Amino acid sequence: MKSGALTSVKLPADWSVETILPINYQGRELMLEAHAYRGETDEEQLLVLIHRDPKATAASASVPVVRVHSGCVTGDIFHSLRCDCYQQLQAALKIITEAPYGIIVYVPYHEGRGIGLFKKIQAYALQDQGLDTVEANIEVGAPIDSRDYELTARVLRDLGISEIKLLSNNPAKEQALKVHGIRIVERLPIVIVPNKFNKRYLETKRARMAHKL
Repeated sequence: MKSGALTSVKLPADWSVETILPINYQGRELMLEAHAYRGETDEEQLLVLIHRDPKATAASASVPVVRVHSGCVTGDIFHSLRCDCYQQLQAALKIITEAPYGIIVYVPYHEGRGIGLFKKIQAYALQDQGLDTVEANIEVGAPIDSRDYELTARVLRDLGISEIKLLSNNPAKEQALKVHGIRIVERLPIVIVPNKFNKRYLETKRARMAHKL
């Protein structure tokens, strides 16, 4: 794993841009800070949405609640029941918009734990034949999890954030952010009730990838 403190990378001079993004969430109009970033390649782009409660005290808003969410076309957009991505994203939105200081880092190039949409669907087809999500990734010649969090850590530091409350069930994500210099003050669970389509998937994440479900 690369270390953000030791690796020298060439980032675009205009690697970030920001605006205000109004969203409709559960019938509420919310105004979120939107920061877009890009890394060394065109594929490495991510979006940071920030909610700040104007009534919050400086002490309560000193450490943000942060969800680093891997993009999932099938789940986030089409509400697939084969994963828990849509439910996690909606739960994260609720938590960060109710927190004094909440952030979602949305990483679209992390699709399928970093293998991309095409190979993810290939892996789904193999799961239809009885393989679990780990076995299917290996069968299509992909890593079990190829996500890298170096750019995420750089972005957080660019925003002046060095410590967070991490909204995640994944200890590997927590460890990766620590390696890249982000202090995890607390890991907050984001547990979703399984359905008949994703029950085995969630059990595999718990049993074979150490997710705290």
